[in-house]
Amino acid sequence: MKVSARNLIPGKVKEITVGAVNSEVIIEVAPGIEVVSIITKRSVEDMGLKKGSAVKAMVKASNVMIVTD
Repeated sequence: MKVSARNLIPGKVKEITVGAVNSEVIIEVAPGIEVVSIITKRSVEDMGLKKGSAVKAMVKASNVMIVTD
């Protein structure tokens, strides 16, 4: 699959919490660093996601803010 997004973060599925409609997928992108995604239960099933699956988190944002103290 080819996409135009440049914000692809490779990782492995650490945990999946399946709900009635949506599922929470936790992706470990580096030791101790996680990205969490909420996707439909059907998408988890259709993609065959399971713990340990190699995936990429695709981030699409038109605005990224930076904050300092």
